[in-house]
Amino acid sequence: MCLTLCVCVCEIVIVFRARSVSQVPVAEGKSVQQTVEMLNRKLEQLGAVKQGNFCVDCETYHAGAIGSPGQPPKFLYVMHNSEAPLSCFALFENGPCLVADPNFDVLMIKLKSYFQNAKSNKVESRGARYQYCDFLVKVGTATIASSARGITVEVEYCPCVTANDCWNLLMEFMQSFLPSHVPGVPSVFGVKTDGVYSPSDTMAQYLELFSKLRKQQAATGSGMR
Repeated sequence: MCLTLCVCVCEIVIVFRARSVSQVPVAEGKSVQQTVEMLNRKLEQLGAVKQGNFCVDCETYHAGAIGSPGQPPKFLYVMHNSEAPLSCFALFENGPCLVADPNFDVLMIKLKSYFQNAKSNKVESRGARYQYCDFLVKVGTATIASSARGITVEVEYCPCVTANDCWNLLMEFMQSFLPSHVPGVPSVFGVKTDGVYSPSDTMAQYLELFSKLRKQQAATGSGMR
């Protein structure tokens, strides 16, 4: 019997402007939540207006048989972003990013014999979404297995779709509310052939950040990748 599965692979119609995604250290003597609240207050003092909430999540799938002799494990990361509710992102480890419609999640269930979901590795970042002039800022609490593990800050400069053209402006703005921590240029900025920012670039930045959180989690003795 032949089983045929169809998934609509598409380009997102929402324009993603150039943005930076970074991890912010927890303030000394503060908890993750207290630091998030402090950052939100700084934005509000600048005049930023809250415009709802956001969520970015990432699930890890083991590709193929786990523990095959002589074969390193391969991973597929399936991600969602509330900014693109009609899309699903699938990023292969050290590989391309596939942008598909939400039916991709159904496909992953049907392919469970080939891709095993590592449920304990699910990471998500949730928080408030702020608008300040031409900037959109999202301060989120990153969790692994419902436990707070870090802070994410995403900053978008709305008028620009060319990453390298606005990095200095992004950095200058971030210094206004992150005086003790301004991130370096995201690695995805340096590998753009045409310079035009895409939705996949945002997800790649979140995946890099989430991977760091997993490694930090593993270093504490949880055994999590």
